[in-house]
Amino acid sequence: MPTPLDALSFEPLTPLLFLERAARVFPGNIAVVDGETRRTYRDLRDRTRRFSGTLRELGVRPGDRVAVLSSNTPLLLEAHYGVPGCGGVLVALNYRLHAAELAQIVEHSGASVVLYDSELAALADDMLHLIPAPPFACSEGELEARLPEAQPLPIPAVDERSLLSLNYTSGTTGAPKGVMYHHRGAYLQALAMVHHARMDARSVFLWTLPMFHCNGWCFTWAVTAAGGTHVCLRKVEATEIWRLIEKESVTHLNAAPTVLTMIATALDADATSIAGRIHVCTGGAPPSPTLIETLGALGMDVTHLYGLTETFGPIMICEPQPEWAGADPPRVARLLARQGVGNLIAVAPRVVDDAGADVPADGTTLGEIALRGNDVMLGYYRAPELTAAAARDGLFRTGDLAVMHSDGYIEIRDRAKDIIISGGENIASIEVEQVLMSHPAVLEAAVVASPDERWGEVPVAFVTLRDGMQARPADLILHVKTRLAKFKAPSRIVFGPLPKTSTGKILKYALRQSLRADDTAPFP
Repeated sequence: MPTPLDALSFEPLTPLLFLERAARVFPGNIAVVDGETRRTYRDLRDRTRRFSGTLRELGVRPGDRVAVLSSNTPLLLEAHYGVPGCGGVLVALNYRLHAAELAQIVEHSGASVVLYDSELAALADDMLHLIPAPPFACSEGELEARLPEAQPLPIPAVDERSLLSLNYTSGTTGAPKGVMYHHRGAYLQALAMVHHARMDARSVFLWTLPMFHCNGWCFTWAVTAAGGTHVCLRKVEATEIWRLIEKESVTHLNAAPTVLTMIATALDADATSIAGRIHVCTGGAPPSPTLIETLGALGMDVTHLYGLTETFGPIMICEPQPEWAGADPPRVARLLARQGVGNLIAVAPRVVDDAGADVPADGTTLGEIALRGNDVMLGYYRAPELTAAAARDGLFRTGDLAVMHSDGYIEIRDRAKDIIISGGENIASIEVEQVLMSHPAVLEAAVVASPDERWGEVPVAFVTLRDGMQARPADLILHVKTRLAKFKAPSRIVFGPLPKTSTGKILKYALRQSLRADDTAPFP
């Protein structure tokens, strides 16, 4: 039974509290910028309470899932407060996916309501038509029309370990996995991001990172916790990014290295348009030392973060050491490209061998990054076997092979999984292989990552055709694009027999080596 002392010394942690505080402490601060629209924290708090009330009127009850299909708009930002504000579970959808992939996620999550950005109405319609018993759908405009009459809801009492959101990742099997986030983890992770990004009430955060990706690495809540300004960005275009950097006096942004490369190499790139230094966090793939140096010259200070969907986004940070300040810039850039150490609220990450023992901190011995702590998922939704396999010894095994340096910093050397990270997006090789092999002319297919200057990695497919059958590379690429998100399609097709072991397993490492040895292979 709860006692008076419990009430005195305990309050469940939830990121919803950040908006309540911001509205109380910084009521007149600009919370959201979307084009010419500007809303204060008082406005944002009032709107999200009515958002919650609207969902309640639509029948959403505690524990119900609410899917949101939107780019970086006020709709998705407000959903991070409005959905859990009525006890619902947020499912932020990756609008870059194919309608069939989105339908699979909505069905798996069991969402009772789908909210969608009006600009994505056609995609939403295609998705809903693929669901046998589609959930109730409400456009951004319809939701807006309901808000004035909705009954505002106060923040509900929550169990801090209860389900807050589902973030879907394809992992390595191609089947979507719903990663379960809890209120406590999101609250603490947001605080860590405030600290590491050095944000305060003067911060202006440009949303170059998708809000659907790990709930925007929890910056959807972190910027609010700091009392800073969210600047919405509906489409990632270099010209628009540089325009907003100057117009809104942007101080912070996050992005995968491929987006940072686009920003750094744009014709609009101009350090004189930056009022002060911009703090940039990057992850999804290691940034090259060259990129870090280039951005530094443009007035952007890069912090390298490492994490996964299963860890609320960034669980590690390459924390700069004071003595690095006077070191040779190329050497500093190499140090900053490492994955680093645990973030402020993380349990210290480990690099372990197959038996679960820590590898020597010699910068040479390979092991697997293993994690645990408050910013690790509750598990995979409706997948107890996958959850048990991921945490078989009380540690989440990431599948990333790394070394531990003598200074305690971790550096990835390879990936154990056959996952391809292209522009910060995960591509499961087996998923693409299965689609390729659904083509009538294809006998076998293997997909591996090939280094790419723009995207970090791109998928390349090695294909064996059936006897007597023909297919052009362009035909197979189109076959994939019509069934999966376009970014998952192979950048090129290489025809021929596949190297195999004596037991028939395809030797993917040999395929990767052949790509490195033949950089001149023609593109289709």
